[in-house]
Amino acid sequence: MTTCYGYTRVSTAKQGEGVSLEAQKDEIIRYAQKHDLIISHWFEEKETAATAGRPIFNAIVQDLLDHKADGLIVHKIDRSARNFRDWAKIGELSDQGIAIHFASESLDFQSRGGRLTADIQAVIASDYIRNLREEAKKGIRGRLKQGLYPFRAPIGYLDNGKGLAKTPDPKKAPLIKELFDLYLSGNHGIRSLQVEMTERGLRNVRGGILSRHGIETILSNPFYYGSIRIKRTGDFYNGIHEPLISASVFQKVQDLKAGKCGKKTSRHMFRYRGLFKCQLCKLAMIAERQKGNVYYRCHNPECPTKGIREEEIERALELQYSQKHIRPKELRNLIVSFDKWSMERETGQKKATQSKLRLGQLEARQSALTDALIDGLIEKEEFTKRKETLCLKIMRIREEQENSACFEDGQNYLRKFLELVNNLDLLYQLSNPIEKRLFVELTTSNRTIRAKTVVFEPSNWLIAAQNVLGGPVGAPQRPTSRTLPKAHIRALDELLELVTTVSQRELHQDMMDIFDKYIGNVSNSED
Repeated sequence: MTTCYGYTRVSTAKQGEGVSLEAQKDEIIRYAQKHDLIISHWFEEKETAATAGRPIFNAIVQDLLDHKADGLIVHKIDRSARNFRDWAKIGELSDQGIAIHFASESLDFQSRGGRLTADIQAVIASDYIRNLREEAKKGIRGRLKQGLYPFRAPIGYLDNGKGLAKTPDPKKAPLIKELFDLYLSGNHGIRSLQVEMTERGLRNVRGGILSRHGIETILSNPFYYGSIRIKRTGDFYNGIHEPLISASVFQKVQDLKAGKCGKKTSRHMFRYRGLFKCQLCKLAMIAERQKGNVYYRCHNPECPTKGIREEEIERALELQYSQKHIRPKELRNLIVSFDKWSMERETGQKKATQSKLRLGQLEARQSALTDALIDGLIEKEEFTKRKETLCLKIMRIREEQENSACFEDGQNYLRKFLELVNNLDLLYQLSNPIEKRLFVELTTSNRTIRAKTVVFEPSNWLIAAQNVLGGPVGAPQRPTSRTLPKAHIRALDELLELVTTVSQRELHQDMMDIFDKYIGNVSNSED
């Protein structure tokens, strides 16, 4: 009797959990019994046939070419192949004298007509897959444009089903934040970070230990700051999921990985490394530890600048920051001026607040004007003229409202900025070593050392702020008038422009982050 292989297939492992495989097998058994065929071996595969390369199917083809069986029985044509390459292998088997049987297809594959019919059905099956793939891609692109990620959630997030955004995993999300913070500190490379995060309990989606490649993948994934990147196409989409880190933190990590921010690992994380240069030879002062003390030395053998202890740099910085205080009397006058300035500016801004009712009335008139045109109560020329006038009034009111909102934001930022400038020494003292280094980098410039003398200048934003503050607090004043002098108004207007442009660009968000973290402690210290 003729011996045949029996082959059953489903596209996914989930489909394999149902009755499809058993139903295919029953159909093949009935077909074999009806045609006196013996099934010598069964093969089962849970793999899509849309692309070539199925391992079990390829093994069957090779065995049949080696004549280990006389034929092959498959449930249907689309169970054997849905791509032209694998279908060509079926044809090659038939050409080699191997009998091909389809249990649910009433065709003779050995005849010309039956072969032609099978080829046509194979083409239809292949076209079905192509169409299905395009429709799936279309659906995926639609989800991405909505800000949804239609794939498995990255580590640190949870899947919530179709049409729903990913949400932070309460157990893993904090560990992901720690991972970014640890790498950004400069104390860890990828290898040591893997060990550290393993000890802290971060695991992959299967519960196993994260590999170094897994750490790299997390650090490079923009999903964690709110963007969706499709690696294969390079497309970016704005996600609606909750980010775990800020975009600035992500960018700093990428710069650190690319080598733009110094070494990824360091045996000694000296506080002021890379910040100071020798004033004579313009070379960087290299930090080293000797007998428990940290020294910054110029390594040019011919340079008379030999070294200075870290404690001396610390004292020079503390002295510099302590001199940046506004004197108490001038600070009180500044606060009085600031409050008056705010009240005077807010008086003008109230007009924009009161304009909300006026805006509603104008929009209602605009709607009524359109209805009048539709009903034929007004000519098109008159409609156009009136609508232009209304649109101009509406635009002016909206601009006033926008200016009012911008002023409120700028006013809050200005008050916060004044507190920051007046508390530089306390902020510096309360910062940890990593933040102190960042603090010095942001608030000073032209940092040099000559012999035992530390020389540096305030950053441009700090100089500009002090120059502007010189107006309202430059001399004693008696605020007897309810109206603020024009010079003070002009000075505070300039400072508002400074903190909403220069400071946000040059000061960066890092400085304000440090301020936010310690302002409560500063207030308590002052009390």
